[in-house]
Amino acid sequence: MPPAAREIRALIFDFDGTLADTMPLHWRAWRTVLERHGLRLTEERFYSLGGVPARDILRQLGREQGIPLDPHEAAREKVAAYVPLIPEIRPIAPVLAIARRHRGRLPLAIATGGTRWVIEKALRHLAIADWFDSLVTSEDVRRQKPAPDIYLEAARRLGVPPEHCRAYEDTDLGLEAIRAAGMEAVDVRKLRSGSP
Repeated sequence: MPPAAREIRALIFDFDGTLADTMPLHWRAWRTVLERHGLRLTEERFYSLGGVPARDILRQLGREQGIPLDPHEAAREKVAAYVPLIPEIRPIAPVLAIARRHRGRLPLAIATGGTRWVIEKALRHLAIADWFDSLVTSEDVRRQKPAPDIYLEAARRLGVPPEHCRAYEDTDLGLEAIRAAGMEAVDVRKLRSGSP
């Protein structure tokens, strides 16, 4: 369906790097875990993997670099390094303004590669936990971004067909997931930079 013909009935937001400026904090936590396990990951590659659960990234890094590790345990270590940084999270103002403007007018959801309890803690810190009708996390779907599953599940929970959803993301992988779900995709990097 051409974008001009779409009737948008719901909005779906990624969380990290989209609603909240968390990525520099995640990178700080990642550096701790990478050093502990002798793993290499460039900051550029880290940002390109936004939306991919830590356990999946760690499994891939261990395999690529021939370093045996338990990806689930290493992911828990990464979360433990990140959680104390949550009080430093700041909102991404232009995206938050969109959610604020549509709150109560359209159903809103979050579709994130994060884990539920960490995202809920961050939402409470930002005082926006009650803005969203549904929170879908990496724990709720089997296939992660760039597969469309997390966005399709968010639309299902909101009761809105995917073609009538607009979704917001900050990474190429996330935008690929939105488009694969048949939704209108908004690249928030353009909103943040002021580009049209």
